[in-house]
Amino acid sequence: MRVVVKIGSSTVTQYGRLHAPRLIDYAKVLAQLLADGHEIVWVSSGAVAAGREVLGIAPGERRVATKQMLAAVGQPRLMALLGELCGHYGQRVAQVLLTRADLENRRSYLNARRTFEELHAHRVLAIVNENDTVATEEIRVGDNDQLSALVANLVDARLLVLLTDQQGLYDADPRTCPQARLVARVDSPEIPEPLWQAAGGRAGVLGTGGMLTKLRAADIARRGGTEVVIASGEDPSILRALIDGAAHGTRFSALTPPREARKRYILGGLRTGVGVAIDAGAEQALAQGKSLLGVGVRAINGEFERGDTITVQSLEGRALARGIANYSAAELRRIAGRRSGEVETILGYDFGPEFIHRDDLVML
Repeated sequence: MRVVVKIGSSTVTQYGRLHAPRLIDYAKVLAQLLADGHEIVWVSSGAVAAGREVLGIAPGERRVATKQMLAAVGQPRLMALLGELCGHYGQRVAQVLLTRADLENRRSYLNARRTFEELHAHRVLAIVNENDTVATEEIRVGDNDQLSALVANLVDARLLVLLTDQQGLYDADPRTCPQARLVARVDSPEIPEPLWQAAGGRAGVLGTGGMLTKLRAADIARRGGTEVVIASGEDPSILRALIDGAAHGTRFSALTPPREARKRYILGGLRTGVGVAIDAGAEQALAQGKSLLGVGVRAINGEFERGDTITVQSLEGRALARGIANYSAAELRRIAGRRSGEVETILGYDFGPEFIHRDDLVML
């Protein structure tokens, strides 16, 4: 199963410092899950807290430039620690820094998606954080809860786990209402308004989130076809139980199958009037669920860029499919009709053997 795990600052820190014993436990559990065949993306908070620890700055600073500076100082410290801890269990890690712009621009989106696919193929644990050092207000995601939801949609995750310092989502603020009850499931298409109101508490000192941002993240992810669980991160072993479907925390059902959400994304970026015509062999390959290779392309219509959604036609002009181009029209003109092994020699680089990968293709 492909799972995105977001672990909040309140879980990975203690007394304003990175909580190494708990991080060791998480490293062990995540390494075991990867060894069992699961594909894991870890969205990690803690860079700013790590920066404060290094520089000896107390919590409370609100200026964006200062927080960006703290993230710049803390991110290497955080990654070095996580890499060392995971290494004890034979697990390799990679750092992926993203901004909202990376996820909204279709070319950057495609590049990021391909990177994650390669990391999964090589059994590498991707550790994601927002690129706070360069992210301005216009391109910031703003909090790692929503970043984790966007990443879950990006990688077509089956499950998003949001781990926090509470047991889950309550029907009232448990800090002020002793009668507050834990909400076990949310299956309705719209999250009920009373739950939004109950989640509206102020963020903690170390984190930039709170239950409200987790609820927003859950709403984003479930609309993209990902099931979501909000649960306590005190015991790292809960991850395996949640993946197995255990009734801990609050579980939000996905509103659409991941494949349908992916199809909508592909069709939503359609460039009208541009596309390719393919030969009978390539047409047969698509009908069998295979990717479209450059060798099968016989004609190129119009101009398009890598990441654009284009139309795939037969030589007779019959629309067969729509998909995300892995190469621009200018690049494709140089490699059309050539075998995949020749692409790097012709272009000097390659983005993979497929012109349109089967996962980025919608048959009509």
